[in-house]
Amino acid sequence: MMPALGKSLIVIGLVIAVIGVILSFVGKIPWLGRLPGDISIKRENFTFYFPLATSILISLVLSLILWLLRK
Repeated sequence: MMPALGKSLIVIGLVIAVIGVILSFVGKIPWLGRLPGDISIKRENFTFYFPLATSILISLVLSLILWLLRK
């Protein structure tokens, strides 16, 4: 049971590290967060932003990566 827990913790740590690296480079990708399909509503004293297309794109990329890792 302990070796499986150790492997799980290593994988979780690597995933967190990869997410950290990705988040540090997100600002350098100018189109990320401004794709067609992202919802942005601006009023006088209210702003609503929902990155729908960006969320779908990130989900597809992560699904592809995880699918490739399973094979």
